[in-house]
Amino acid sequence: MSKVVIGVFHDHEQAEDAVNELKEQGFEKEISLIAREGDLGRQDLSEGAFAGGAVGGIAGLLAGAGALLIPGIGPILAAGPLAATLTGVVTGGIAGSLVDYGIPENRGAYYEEQVRQGGILVSLKAEEEDVENAASILRDYGAEDVESHG
Repeated sequence: MSKVVIGVFHDHEQAEDAVNELKEQGFEKEISLIAREGDLGRQDLSEGAFAGGAVGGIAGLLAGAGALLIPGIGPILAAGPLAATLTGVVTGGIAGSLVDYGIPENRGAYYEEQVRQGGILVSLKAEEEDVENAASILRDYGAEDVESHG
């Protein structure tokens, strides 16, 4: 049975390093990211490439990202499996989407507020035996409020 592991970053470079490590550990298809547009650093990561052509970390994840307008938050970028739950939930915001993804309502509201304040939300689904490794990676790279649900 899989669980959702979730954490908040306040530094886009730390978030990118964590995403790179998660990919190296085999979680690539399960990683989701939500951030306000403009809170991912000065580079236009939605283009999916850095200068020099290397695609990795957040840039690679956001290559197929969708931009959405969430009332009360503004434009956001969302990528990964969690992004699919956001497409029809504009009125429920991020919190409603997180509930659909397996996060308790009170924690979903908390994480939505973190994004509103400029946090970068990184989540992934992990099998029971991989949950601690995924949570540890997020913490090691600076994520706060790392939790698992499911």
